[in-house]
Amino acid sequence: MTETPLRILVVEDEVLIALELECLLDDLGHITVGVAGNSAEAIALGQATSPDVAFVDIHLIDGPTGVEVARALSADPHTTVVFMTANAKRIPDDFAGAVGVIAKPYSERVVAGALRYVADRRAGLAATVEGLDGFRLASAPETGERHTPVR
Repeated sequence: MTETPLRILVVEDEVLIALELECLLDDLGHITVGVAGNSAEAIALGQATSPDVAFVDIHLIDGPTGVEVARALSADPHTTVVFMTANAKRIPDDFAGAVGVIAKPYSERVVAGALRYVADRRAGLAATVEGLDGFRLASAPETGERHTPVR
């Protein structure tokens, strides 16, 4: 558990996965501010709750709209977007403003590590993803260097 709980929006259309993730986030000491299964609901919830973190699946009930959701949510300087998907090939080169991607199926260790990384970056601390095989950071396409637009 981190010292200060993160407020997290879950954007996932599969109810059982969303419920499992909510329980995991609660176990880790974080707060789920909402769950959305489609892009309009996700964007509205993001604007209404201004979460610290949004876990966004690529393919939602209204199609492969997770990229649009990520772009909209990451426009808020308070929100860090992390894709959580089995469809990583659909993520554009610029990661649509997301800091990285957690591959599905995910483990508690990878989710906890990704949240620790985000919390550390938000606190201005050095952060690493070493040892987190299921969490990949976005890379800057022009240089191949890792960049982390965590706010």
